[in-house]
Amino acid sequence: MPVLRETEFDGVVVWLGHVPAGASIRANAVDKLNLAFSGDRGARHEGENRASCVRMKNLYPQGTEIRNVRQLSVLSAEEMEATAKEMGLDQVDPSFLGASIVLRGIPDFTHIPPSSRLQGTGGVTITVDMENRPCVLPGREIEADLPGHGVSFKPAAKGRRGVTAWVERPGELKLGDRLTLFVPDQRNWAP
Repeated sequence: MPVLRETEFDGVVVWLGHVPAGASIRANAVDKLNLAFSGDRGARHEGENRASCVRMKNLYPQGTEIRNVRQLSVLSAEEMEATAKEMGLDQVDPSFLGASIVLRGIPDFTHIPPSSRLQGTGGVTITVDMENRPCVLPGREIEADLPGHGVSFKPAAKGRRGVTAWVERPGELKLGDRLTLFVPDQRNWAP
């Protein structure tokens, strides 16, 4: 039986975003998210299932219906600050990154184990899929507002792009809420 171990780490929600359905990944800052089993209602990545994309091409033909484990994009404020510094900026606006949730307080956040849980005091729980590798889409959003800086995003964000996640238990998430980190209680894979 799988066991999840509560850690000593809590992340404080310092930013929330809603990414409207459409071509752009740009998020709109919001004060709360009402998360359903399908994710953030009306968001670009809402849905219990989705069409497979280029990230899954080694498993399925593009467009194959699969479980949607990319409902949310969760980032670390500390890692975003390090990325901005490497880009020569004071900050990177989370809206450019298509962020759903930005947390402060969990070290090495991008590398928390897959299947970790982030649980709020009211019970809302999201499950981490895996690291969200940097891509060119945030760079395009950055470039639109900060010409000359978009190209530097992808290399600066390597290992600091946060994680993708899906809603395991629906509920409301608000600015200032704390999410406790639970990790799988198992040793690292060693084939």
